[in-house]
Amino acid sequence: RRTASGEAGCGQAIVWRNVVLMGLLHLGAVYALSLVPRAQLLTLLWAYFCFLMTALGVTAGAHRLWSHRSYKAKLPLRIFLAAANSMAFQNDIYEWSRDHRVHHKYSETDADPHNARRGFFFSHIGWLFVRKHWEVIEKGRKLDFTDLLDDPVVRFQRKYYKSSVVLMCFVIPTFVPWYLWGESLWNAYFLASILRYTISLNVTWLVNSAAHMYGNRPYDKYINPRQNTFVTLGAIGEGFHNYHHTFPFDYSASELGLKFNPTTWFIDFMFWLGLVTDRKQAPKEMIQARKERTGDGSA
Repeated sequence: RRTASGEAGCGQAIVWRNVVLMGLLHLGAVYALSLVPRAQLLTLLWAYFCFLMTALGVTAGAHRLWSHRSYKAKLPLRIFLAAANSMAFQNDIYEWSRDHRVHHKYSETDADPHNARRGFFFSHIGWLFVRKHWEVIEKGRKLDFTDLLDDPVVRFQRKYYKSSVVLMCFVIPTFVPWYLWGESLWNAYFLASILRYTISLNVTWLVNSAAHMYGNRPYDKYINPRQNTFVTLGAIGEGFHNYHHTFPFDYSASELGLKFNPTTWFIDFMFWLGLVTDRKQAPKEMIQARKERTGDGSA
């Protein structure tokens, strides 16, 4: 908010509903860990499969496809990614992509929804506990998001988001283990829904927090985002963050080669199937020139 003089107000109202719900969710996840030894192996494998699908809904979907338009996807793939994104339950594609574009445009300022300069806790989860800074809203209004709503898949998911989240994030992950191999509904719910959902949230948040604070900067030492191996492993390829903020249009979000990037592998496989076209990449010459000009010399 602003004061009467037009300066930014010093506080942001706490959203207590989010504080309570996130607290309960994380308590549920801690309890779910105690159920792991009692669960069937198939249930644990299913929970991990749901985690991977959840991750792709964010990384290949909301992030690389819809936020950055770094490649084009045909209708069947867009439908799959939208369903996976509903399983992720991190706001609908339009809202996620809108906030992410604002994050890139105004990174590490008060207009950045999860400004890492406000500390690890704020950039990780604290930004969800308070109302958005007025600059996020004001400057976000100046950006063009019409391309997002031009996609009927985005419009459909946005219209039916709540029901799609109930189905994809909670009902299907719980129902499959119970129906197909006789797992208890209790175990299936807490492991494939609650624990999987909580882990996937924190993995995504680590891109906003850890990958903006810890690691090297071989491409641009003048920006905060870093290369973070731990985040890369958890977020299936999203931890090459110094590269990504330097070349946000690159569909791989990293240099290609022997880098661990399952999201890129998925997009490449979809390309092989004919469901992906127009993958954008930063030329090797451009990457090398940027390293020499602004990198920290670490790679």
